[in-house]
Amino acid sequence: MGNYTKPIKNKEQQLTELAQLVAALDTSPLYEFRIENNYKPVFGEGSPDANIMFVGEAPGAQEAETGKPFVGRAGKHLDSLLSLIDLQREEVYITNIVKDRPPDNRNPRVTEIEIYSPFLREQITIIQPKIIATLGRFAMEYIFKLFQLPLDGKKIGEIHGTALH
Repeated sequence: MGNYTKPIKNKEQQLTELAQLVAALDTSPLYEFRIENNYKPVFGEGSPDANIMFVGEAPGAQEAETGKPFVGRAGKHLDSLLSLIDLQREEVYITNIVKDRPPDNRNPRVTEIEIYSPFLREQITIIQPKIIATLGRFAMEYIFKLFQLPLDGKKIGEIHGTALH
């Protein structure tokens, strides 16, 4: 028969399969809240070949209703900031650590971050961005820990706008 190897999946296929795993993640403490409210998981969107990835904390109500990240007020602000540097959403990749909306727009809990963070790690592995911009304290703390960057007890306001390598 010869040597047969499975075809290598492209980035888009890999991300689609990963998104399907998130949608089926019924072990998440946020799964029931999603189903009860007819929300969608918010996996991420943008170019699978993006050089820049934006990582937020968790979706809000508008995001959970549409299944798209950063579509509310914060999303409009992000879009305007992107346009200032001649970029559009389609050229970057936008996601969150937590893929389902926490109730009452509360901060993500440690257990929720632990459940969803493997999906974010896999998104980073697939996309291989050159730059990861964090949007919020929880996203910053997670990315710093993931890449073993020194936080040295600093708060987000002290690190805001700093490029780290």
